[in-house]
Amino acid sequence: MRLTDLLERLEYEVVQGSEKAEVTELTNDSRKVVPGSAFVCISGAVSDGHAYVKEVAEKGAKAVIVEKQVEAPDGVTVIHVDDTRYALALMSAAYFGYPAEQLKVIGITGTKGKTTTTYMVKSILEGVGHKVGLIGTIETLIGGKAIPASNTTPESFTIHKYFKEMVDAGCDCVVMEVSSQGLMLHRTAGIEFEIGIFTNLGEDHIGPNEHKDFEDYKRCKGILFTQCRLGIANVDDRWFEDVFRNATCRTETFGFSEKADLRATDVEHISRPGYLGVKYHVSGLMDFDVEIDIPGEFSVYNSLTAIAVCRHFDVPAEEIKKALKVAKVKGRIEMVKVSDDFTLMIDYAHNAMSLESLLATLRDYDPGRLVTVFGCGGNRSRTRRFEMGEVSGKLADFTVITSDNPRFEEPQAIIDDIITGIERTDGKYTAICDRKEAIRYAIENGRPGDVIILAGKGHETYQEIKGVKYDMDDRVLIAEVLEEQGAHVR
Repeated sequence: MRLTDLLERLEYEVVQGSEKAEVTELTNDSRKVVPGSAFVCISGAVSDGHAYVKEVAEKGAKAVIVEKQVEAPDGVTVIHVDDTRYALALMSAAYFGYPAEQLKVIGITGTKGKTTTTYMVKSILEGVGHKVGLIGTIETLIGGKAIPASNTTPESFTIHKYFKEMVDAGCDCVVMEVSSQGLMLHRTAGIEFEIGIFTNLGEDHIGPNEHKDFEDYKRCKGILFTQCRLGIANVDDRWFEDVFRNATCRTETFGFSEKADLRATDVEHISRPGYLGVKYHVSGLMDFDVEIDIPGEFSVYNSLTAIAVCRHFDVPAEEIKKALKVAKVKGRIEMVKVSDDFTLMIDYAHNAMSLESLLATLRDYDPGRLVTVFGCGGNRSRTRRFEMGEVSGKLADFTVITSDNPRFEEPQAIIDDIITGIERTDGKYTAICDRKEAIRYAIENGRPGDVIILAGKGHETYQEIKGVKYDMDDRVLIAEVLEEQGAHVR
């Protein structure tokens, strides 16, 4: 293909060579350059692609796309653009033949609820015959293929590669999580979303390698609503108006508020050993009762979001109810039946905000005790450890502190930080570094009516220690503990 074909939706300047050059591949990874490649120089947090111009030229690169001044050998075309990340997004779309334009793309952004909502939307739409791709925190799903995720929102080249595979697999829709980082780094630039959804906003992802402050976080969330036809928003969230300040799309709302276009009323908690759920009435733009096998107010919000989306695909109420009843997400309030006396669940809650929300929700079910089992990741903010310890100390009846992904830190040092937080409260706790033994302790000491939460790992199936990922899955650890007790997961 000609380089001009890849650049057709971009403003650019030809610094050297010709934009009519024939190219064979597009990449931003110098290791993947082959003869004839167009190489996009990305200025990353770890390395700068502009430093690899000489190397990729030696490998046979035909063109380099830059945002800085570089020196390239004769015979290599140099194209200057204002932002190479933005250029990579639009060039990737062109490279794969603009597959997003053959799909109805649904994007979900927010601090919490993205993952669960994507699976709910997928479940509902597939129930009425749509073939739906999914891109998110846990995995990408294309037909029968599951690809484990490394980022919530992949790099733009990967997104369009997945879109192309979805089109080839017969998909007509894709539902994807759109992170603030993904928006900030132009990973979704150039995609026209059929529907964009805003779930909520909390003070997370603020730091040197993420967003410089909360204002920047809000601004980046709002980018989605400048590139979608319809925006659907949680009207109850205090930051809703800020996020939608520069929106260019039509807007609908959902929530508990009387102002919401789609409202949840008459919420009722359902509880029995090994099972927690919720039911409520949908009113406003639709009118029916719904019950889901996931507890709490945030589950009402997630399911209401999915209903608000699927209404635009003319899905009948009965089909929505049926799909929501069976929608499950690995590692998101995932019930594991181990006893007739108490409830055990696995959840991805890995920061103070998500743990506090989860524990406050479960408290509404009047458990005998709330018991948490969790650790914190190494080489991450120590503040998170203090905060999670304090939250668990205040809201749980008992805490079992253990190891998560220690990475390059000593597990005991991380545990000590969590203890510092929990000792700011009157909370009772024990510390057991080995995660399997911590789970064993929680199960063996479970009491009638208890709700035990294994938090932090969720869908993850590994533990990262000293740069190596070892197999470790909370579900497998539970099964091993039960087998050693002579019992089985039910």
